[in-house]
Amino acid sequence: MSRRVYLYFAATFVLGVIIGGAAVYFYAWNTGHWHRGFNRDRVIQHLREELELSPPQVQQVTQIIDDEGKKYSDLQKQVEPQFMAVREDTRNRIRQLLTPQQLSKFNEMVRRLDERHHRAH
Repeated sequence: MSRRVYLYFAATFVLGVIIGGAAVYFYAWNTGHWHRGFNRDRVIQHLREELELSPPQVQQVTQIIDDEGKKYSDLQKQVEPQFMAVREDTRNRIRQLLTPQQLSKFNEMVRRLDERHHRAH
């Protein structure tokens, strides 16, 4: 009987950890704590609250951030090919070190990474 109680206790503990972990993950994801990158609305909201901006100031800050966002986007378009060339060179150098089996796994890893990268942008 005590063994059964121990198993129930262990199962309850494991389920609690799993459910708790899932809850933390979904909370953090939905509140934006684990989102990557710049969140324009979150920045404006933070500035508005911390600096107690007036509505006209919020409009002006929003315009400034939008203008700068366009500049960053243009700059990224200019340098992206250079980053891609460096990334591809690095991958090719790694490929030269790998066995055929490792190469197959590496290429699959790269494909998944690129797929995730394209979905994020």
